[in-house]
Amino acid sequence: MTETLLHCCCAPCSSAILEWMMQHDVHPTLYYCNPNIYPEEEYMIRKNELTRYAEELGLRVIDDDHLPEWKGWEQYHREWLDAVHGLEDEPERGGRCLKCFKIRLLRAAQIAKKEGIGTFTTTLASSRWKSLDQINEAGLWAAEQVNHAAETEKGKVIFDTHNWRKGGLQERRNRLLKEIGFYNQLYCGCEFSLEAMKKKFAQSKYCNVCDK
Repeated sequence: MTETLLHCCCAPCSSAILEWMMQHDVHPTLYYCNPNIYPEEEYMIRKNELTRYAEELGLRVIDDDHLPEWKGWEQYHREWLDAVHGLEDEPERGGRCLKCFKIRLLRAAQIAKKEGIGTFTTTLASSRWKSLDQINEAGLWAAEQVNHAAETEKGKVIFDTHNWRKGGLQERRNRLLKEIGFYNQLYCGCEFSLEAMKKKFAQSKYCNVCDK
């Protein structure tokens, strides 16, 4: 059985991927790393929904607010804001998104190495509203950063560029959303996407990230 660290943005986007992995002899460890999510209440709702689902499946979840270096959500989100400073007005799939992907996937690569898990991937690659090229660029970059410090091949990690939009996974995700009754967020996470959603998707019941 192959072990993979799956960076998760939310329960709905994780569901079909987790099902596929477990059907294909892949054992996933979930990692919730989303400093972009605003406000704190939204961060906790999404984390708790993912944790609840993972427990039902008997899967382990690692989340940043249970790590020793956790300093509280405000500091967590402030560091993310500082990292994307100057990119606030970037559109979806712009420079801010790429920077955000790099922040989160670098952490995922570091956790994978720490846990001795040789492969990591992300549910971000399941959304048609995100740039798959940007996600792959960020994931491969993150692996390179971590592997640069690895002394042996055994200590290196690989980013799996699997396209989680294909093979009927989008359709399966939507069915699971209804069957399980997941909380379905209305925006990708950050305050900038929230404002964009208010302007462009105010009348839509689905989010601009997770509606497949």
